[in-house]
Amino acid sequence: MGELSRPPGEGNATGAAARWAAARWAAVMQVGGETAATVANSPWTPVAMAKSSLTWRSAIYLGVSLAFGLGCFIGLTVGLALSLGLLIIWVGLPMLALMMVAWRCAAVLERQFVRAAFGVRVPSPYRRLPPGRNPLTKLKAMASDPATWKDLLYLALLFPVTLLEFVVSVAVWSATGMLLAMPVIVAVDGGAEVGLGFVSYWAGNPVAALPLTAVGVLCLVLAMYVTRVMAIGHSAWARLMLGPSLAQTENLELRRRTEHLRASRARGVDAAEFERRRIERDLHDGAQQRLLSVAMDIGRARAKLDDDPEGARALIEQAHSGTKEAIAELRDLARGIYPAILTDRGLDPALSGLAGRAPVPVEVEVDLPERPPAAVESIAYFIVAESLANIAKYARATRATVRVAREDRWVVVEVTDNGVGGAVARPEGGLAGLADRAATIDGMLLVDSPPGGPTIIRADLPCTW
Repeated sequence: MGELSRPPGEGNATGAAARWAAARWAAVMQVGGETAATVANSPWTPVAMAKSSLTWRSAIYLGVSLAFGLGCFIGLTVGLALSLGLLIIWVGLPMLALMMVAWRCAAVLERQFVRAAFGVRVPSPYRRLPPGRNPLTKLKAMASDPATWKDLLYLALLFPVTLLEFVVSVAVWSATGMLLAMPVIVAVDGGAEVGLGFVSYWAGNPVAALPLTAVGVLCLVLAMYVTRVMAIGHSAWARLMLGPSLAQTENLELRRRTEHLRASRARGVDAAEFERRRIERDLHDGAQQRLLSVAMDIGRARAKLDDDPEGARALIEQAHSGTKEAIAELRDLARGIYPAILTDRGLDPALSGLAGRAPVPVEVEVDLPERPPAAVESIAYFIVAESLANIAKYARATRATVRVAREDRWVVVEVTDNGVGGAVARPEGGLAGLADRAATIDGMLLVDSPPGGPTIIRADLPCTW
């Protein structure tokens, strides 16, 4: 899991805790798969910027975009002038419609350029076009969409903006290249005079030009910073002009959240149906068969009671043993549905009971100021139960720890083992089912299980105290 920006108010955290906090914040703030701060979150040290492809992609974009901006500027100027000039006859209207489609296509292309160069995904802001094949209806919808005119404004300003960026880039990078190459220039020309602001410097030989090379190294760092700052500014401007408005972003997030909850609810219904069938199967194959055997033993004992009292006594003992086994199976089945100790005494005793039945030593630490709601307790319990079951089956661990604590508005459940690692949340697996359980109350499940271990399964469950 990569490092992400820390959320405000999370307090001091290090290592895995910082990654969990960052991931939780990113899950809340992220829309459309990528954040608009991708460029700003990249490393800013000189060595890291020199190694980062983002710096060089940004520099290439700032050069190539000048040609694209110039083409858009010429095309818009000529096309709109012709279209508006010919509006007095019918030819101007279809030309204007064609121009509108063209600049929307150019805006789509620019969004792809921005993503390729800066790593910033600009979501499409367009309203959904009406169904049907009537082109006039679609053109009317496009003309009434504010995003269409924001695209036009962006493309009209793209050339002067990219021209300014290009001039600054050429000035900074050419000066940097010249200063770095001064020893070679001096060796070829036999000497050179360089003006640095109000100061002139004469280099008569390559050794005397080495201070200029040192200045060139500083200018190289400055050039990378300038390129990065212009990339941040351009990506933010593109996100503002070509992306959805704040209201559209909120609607997009609400729609994404609604789809997520709908899918989570559907998976929850499927899981409940699967659980119902499992309980029905366990009752039929287990307790029901034992109780049937008990009834048959009692019937046979009653038939032998007068003629063979010893045989009847043996059958009654067998029926008594079968009854106790059936009760034990029913108790285990009820514990799998919802353990009574969780309702009566809370998470700490319930998790201690799970730890006591685990095949590896488990250390349990529960630090909650008060009992959370029943739904949170239930989900936390089953997350720990499934995690300990997975440790027993797959992890080859020698010890495990369970920690439940309160962090702000969250109940944090963390299960750690020292096993072989490599746990993956597959769509139909147990970890995916735990994630669905957590999602039913807007929680999230995070798995950190590198090959070789350790494995950390952490659930963040929202809780109103």
